[in-house]
Amino acid sequence: MNIFVKQNIRKGLLYALFVALLLFIDQAIKLWVKNNMCLHESIRITDWFFISYIENNGMAFGMTFIPKYALTLFRLLASLYIIYYLGREICRNARTVWLICLSMILAGAVGNLIDCMFYGIYFHEAPFMQGRVVDMFYFPLIVTTYPEWFPLWGGEPFIFFSPIFNFADACISVAVVMLILFCRPEIEKLRN
Repeated sequence: MNIFVKQNIRKGLLYALFVALLLFIDQAIKLWVKNNMCLHESIRITDWFFISYIENNGMAFGMTFIPKYALTLFRLLASLYIIYYLGREICRNARTVWLICLSMILAGAVGNLIDCMFYGIYFHEAPFMQGRVVDMFYFPLIVTTYPEWFPLWGGEPFIFFSPIFNFADACISVAVVMLILFCRPEIEKLRN
């Protein structure tokens, strides 16, 4: 086996371990929350950080306009393609930041896919591929009220950054920001 192939195998194993570590952290947090908290229970860590247990039946922010089987199948196909693409990019000796971002996106996608495929069965809540994604991180950074004079929403409560998300979602979001900031050449190559 030549040295180039050995290097690629070593790099591939390193990124696989990175993905496995992120998946372990994601699943450990989700299983702890699911086994130790009641649905909709919230633990105050600080004024701006809560562990709030919810289950998301759809996509980001709970959107449900795509049937659950279709959404889970899409996540599965996307994860398989990312595995293929990441392997190809490792063989092409792509930049480390690009490979880290792809690995983080893969870990996030697979983390949420595990919830959808298996949590319903394991916790006796839903059939295969119909499970809900466990979300828990809540950062209400600003909690206030719209001024009375504000059109449409005057006097209504306002919370800046109200989504509740999980570690897998955070991996994907951080990777996308990193892609935008540090991987313009790779993104341009994809567009052409």
